[in-house]
Formats: sequence, C-alpha cells, structure tokens
Amino acid sequence: VSFFRGTPLLVQLFLIYYGLPQIFPVFINMSAFVATVLGLSLHFSAYMAETIRGALSSVDKGQIEAGYSVGMNTIQVMVRIVIPQGVRVAIPSIVNSSIDLLKSSSLAFTLGLADIMAKTQLEAASSYRFLESYLAVALVYWILVILLERVQKILEIKLNRGY
Repeated sequence: VSFFRGTPLLVQLFLIYYGLPQIFPVFINMSAFVATVLGLSLHFSAYMAETIRGALSSVDKGQIEAGYSVGMNTIQVMVRIVIPQGVRVAIPSIVNSSIDLLKSSSLAFTLGLADIMAKTQLEAASSYRFLESYLAVALVYWILVILLERVQKILEIKLNRGY
C-alpha cells in the first residue's frame, strides 16, 4: 500500500508496462490496456484501502461495545453497526477517488492506449484545432465528474435518511 500511495501513477504505469516484462518474461506480451487496468487498479486500491480503514475505525468504540453488551457477536456488530456507519463516512472519499480515477485514466495515452486523449490528439494534429479539441475533452471529463458528484449527493441523502 505504501509503495502505491508513495509513488506517482505515471511511474507505476511505466514500471508495469516496461519493467514487469523485463523481470518476468511471462508479461512480455502484456497489452497497454492490461498494464493500464493493472496500474490503475493497484494505485487506487491502495487509496481505497485507507479510505475504508479510516471509515470503519471512525465508528465510536462505545457503539461497538454496546452491540456486544446486547448479545451481538462480532459479525453482527460489523454488519449492523460498524459497516452502515462506516459507509456513510466513506462515500465522499470513495466518490472523490472515483473522480480521480476517471481523470487519471487519461494517462493511458502515455502507454499508447487509444483512449479519449489519444483520439483527441490525432484529431487535433490532423486539423490543427488543438484548442477546440482539448476543450471538448475537458467538457466531457467535466460532465462525467458532475454526474459522479450528483450520484454522491443522492447516495448521501439516501444513507442519511435514518438520522
């Protein structure tokens, strides 16, 4: 977890795509898509692990002890007390990480993967309309981020109804 949180995503993508095949020849035919998915997954799972850990540990110890005092076992305490409260705390961080993941996917272009940035670069190079092309991509990313933020608000409203 520390390695993936402590190094830049671009370095991780390059290490996976260019370095891993040199150490383990079985990865010699790894595509840019697989390297990108692997790199993004490892990078953001490290952040998600910390988000979930922090959210679950935010539940007051007194509530956990209260669950035990009324006869609940550990699984019941987790399912009925800790996880529901932890999810409420984790939602904003999870959505923010999802937004970061969405925007970081543009780094796939550096490995030669034809994503929206690659298509935009090709279009801009052929028409010499770089400003318009990149503004269009920025608009697409912005709309997607707005949609994710709306989903976050809906989730927060639904999860906080019980309070």
